[in-house]
Amino acid sequence: MTEFDIYLYGVPIVLLLIASEVAYSTFHNLGFYKIKDTLAGLGLLAGNFFIGLFTKGSIFLIYVYLYQFKIMTVSELLPMWLVWVMTFIMIDFVYYWYHRCSHRVRFLWAVHMNHHSSEEMNFTVSLRQAWFGPISKVPFFIALPLIGFDPIITAVAGVASTLWGVFGHTQWINRLGYLEYVFITPSSHRVHHGSNECYIDKNYGNLLIIWDRMFGTFAEEKEQVVYGIRDNVKTYNPLKITFMFWQVMWNDFQSSKSYKDKFLSFFGTPEWKSRV
Repeated sequence: MTEFDIYLYGVPIVLLLIASEVAYSTFHNLGFYKIKDTLAGLGLLAGNFFIGLFTKGSIFLIYVYLYQFKIMTVSELLPMWLVWVMTFIMIDFVYYWYHRCSHRVRFLWAVHMNHHSSEEMNFTVSLRQAWFGPISKVPFFIALPLIGFDPIITAVAGVASTLWGVFGHTQWINRLGYLEYVFITPSSHRVHHGSNECYIDKNYGNLLIIWDRMFGTFAEEKEQVVYGIRDNVKTYNPLKITFMFWQVMWNDFQSSKSYKDKFLSFFGTPEWKSRV
């Protein structure tokens, strides 16, 4: 199976999910979708796609090059079905830490925040992909080829994991029983998109919720979720959404007096403020 195969089967499923949710929302007058918000998501997806055209090949070659220096060859140690299982698990483990850092380090938050910029929650919110996300992931995911995970298998499993992530972006599906203890579900991912104080920086996993339970970042959906971020963007312009926090960091850098504050302008927490 190749990346093309995953997209060939996955994209029609995503489109069917969106169409079904739109029909359900319209029939029950729930207002899950707003045209401007959906168009903003499509604009962010388009930017991610075009930047990916120029960077994806080079990034993949980096992984292939690093694979030469692997400390072991996972596919030679395990049966192929288990290689795939372990690849999905390792991708999700690395993603958990990348995602967690993306919420706690300013310049990574500048890349990631557009995914949280919607005040809605529906399947099209999953399309709000960070323009520079594939680049910012590289320092984290270079660990996989170095410890012996085949870059081709990793790439295919990564696409499948990304498509799974679409499933979590909905208000349509309620809690899923025992699955809530193992997988990222719509309920657990709604929490991640909440700006409620009890939901801030929770539920970072993409496929599995076990990392959040292990590392203390799990929160159960209890109170009504208020979607968005602390200071909502109040714009549907994809360019403004993508670059607005970069402008905030630059302004903080210019106004900072000490070298420490200039450093923290880019590497502090998102809520950090310069001392002026």
